[in-house]
Amino acid sequence: MSDTVRLEQSGAVALVTLDRPEGMNALTVKQKTGLLEAVRTVRDDPSYRALVLTGTGRAFCVGQDLREHAGLLDAGDPAPLSTVREHYNPLVTMLAELPIPTIAAINGSAAGAGLGLACALDLRVGATGARYTTAFTGIGLTADSGLSWTLPRLVGTGRATALLLLAEPFSAEQALEMGLLNAVVEPEQVLPVALELATRLAAGPTAAYAFVKESLAYSATSTLVDALAKEDELQTRAGRTQDHAAAVRSFLAKEPPTFVGR
Repeated sequence: MSDTVRLEQSGAVALVTLDRPEGMNALTVKQKTGLLEAVRTVRDDPSYRALVLTGTGRAFCVGQDLREHAGLLDAGDPAPLSTVREHYNPLVTMLAELPIPTIAAINGSAAGAGLGLACALDLRVGATGARYTTAFTGIGLTADSGLSWTLPRLVGTGRATALLLLAEPFSAEQALEMGLLNAVVEPEQVLPVALELATRLAAGPTAAYAFVKESLAYSATSTLVDALAKEDELQTRAGRTQDHAAAVRSFLAKEPPTFVGR
């Protein structure tokens, strides 16, 4: 990875940590590249059956590093204007398409692309007292890191429009109420709760989880008829897995199932 992104394995769980606390995990080119490498490693290694993304220090991630961004703009470097295409788009796509459960352990503040990364994951656990903002319009920019797609699906179009246009801060408790977070816990409990949830999911039917994620992604841009056809296709594939056959036998035997992920 890099010295600002760490990838660790806890059983079958990949723990990816943004580790630049002195900069509130604002995303430099180096950190974005390291994060892409970490997620690609997880994607390509079948020993990982769940992923947790977190940060160190008082912030999860406050988005683009504006100091680096401004310096490159002043130097006439084209990199700032291509980072969406080169970094954020592939990163968000890769995170969203991982066939394993993914959880954001949002240890502190999240803004801009940091919020976008969290919203690209399946579940989100946030810390009490943390603040969130979309941030983009405050610096004359529009949404990136997938927020134009993920945010309306999490909180509804009306709220997403207000959050993106006004860029006003909101609390973890407000994020929970609007459906952006799945749980809010004390800061010291964020990572343990997320890891416990990830460990539980990693022991589950990860092949079925992958089909659920594929079904939801497909239905977001399809008609009901097409979504029903996709459900039929995926249910047929799920029904042929070892996990399904073994789980049915375990159910009939009144025993807890053991899932292998295929």
